[in-house]
Amino acid sequence: MMETPARIEPLFFDDAVPTILADIVIELQRAADNLGRGLHPESAAELADLVRVMNSYYSNLIEGHNTRPRDIERALAGAEIDPERRPLALEAKAHVEIQRRIDGLALRGELPSPTSIDFIQWIHRAFYEEMPEELRFVDKPNGSKAEIVPGEFRTIPDHDVVVGRHQPPSSERVLAFMEYFQKRFAMAEKQASLRIIAIASAHHRLNYIHPFPDGNGRVSRLMSHAMALKAGIGGGGLWSISRGLARGLKDRGEYKRMMDYADSPRQGDRDGRGNLSESALKNFVEWFLTIALDQVRFSTAVFDLGRLEARYRALVKDIVDDRRAPEFVSAVLRYGSLPRGEASFVLKTSERTARNTLSDLVDRGFLKSDTPKAPVRIAFPLDYRERLFPNLFTDAEVTVSETPALSFR
Repeated sequence: MMETPARIEPLFFDDAVPTILADIVIELQRAADNLGRGLHPESAAELADLVRVMNSYYSNLIEGHNTRPRDIERALAGAEIDPERRPLALEAKAHVEIQRRIDGLALRGELPSPTSIDFIQWIHRAFYEEMPEELRFVDKPNGSKAEIVPGEFRTIPDHDVVVGRHQPPSSERVLAFMEYFQKRFAMAEKQASLRIIAIASAHHRLNYIHPFPDGNGRVSRLMSHAMALKAGIGGGGLWSISRGLARGLKDRGEYKRMMDYADSPRQGDRDGRGNLSESALKNFVEWFLTIALDQVRFSTAVFDLGRLEARYRALVKDIVDDRRAPEFVSAVLRYGSLPRGEASFVLKTSERTARNTLSDLVDRGFLKSDTPKAPVRIAFPLDYRERLFPNLFTDAEVTVSETPALSFR
């Protein structure tokens, strides 16, 4: 078994980026640039919070953990949850909170290199520090359990693992592999043509190294999300790579099959110059970026921002017995937030009536604020998500722009 870090090569392409990948990158950049256009940044930030719940739901689903969105929201609010469902809800809550912190770093321009050792260990540490005790252990071959230490790589022979047919590097070599991983992908960040392609190749290669005893898949999906933000295709957090990986393009088994396929060794002299197959890497990157493009287009279609205000007004009109309420919700959606003192001006009514309308909208979850006196912002309550965004958490088909056919199908 090769224990040299170059075992993970190739990470990119020896000569030039294949034309099919360059084409998808351009289309992905264009689609992501348009996502969220026309929506006030504050309103977009609230919508991104709903996407985080969706992201954690699908990330859990990849791990075989079917968590109800309602339970995730209850966990985030600190509410009581059925004991049987509580551990998985807390796992999903951890994902949402870490992604929220990543999005915040990106918004402030403070996001570090997502492929750095420090950042990858921070994701794992933050995740497992929030995990319920039931999910902080991994099964050992002898039948016993070992506690997962948040943020720590595999370091001792007891941590050696086998994933399907793939045997990752031995534990004592993980740090050397991760140092090589960090160095090589830091180079890609400096090249615009590679930043987006690197999201896919880093996703696979991190799992190939399998640096942690457990949690590698979750860490890699959050790393990929951070890399998309860093590469400028994050769409303000309004799309989710986890949803695409969980669903695939045709069936739910694609993710595991494509990850396994990308493990393939080099197939002769015409298959690149690294240890692993360059052809398999090209096909994996094409599949991964097509998934990403499909999800950006899905979000564009399901959010349908051009008609969001009309849908929200119709919803509030049906739920709230106050003919002034839809007008105020529209104003908050358009302007991002409104001071409470302006409610009477917007509603053209007395201050007392305006306070009552505002209070009703907050109580029903249509508006939110940081304190009882702070400005109000739009909210997207899960209770009404199907009215506002049909099929966000379901497998029903949504009409989207045509996704390019894969060249290796």
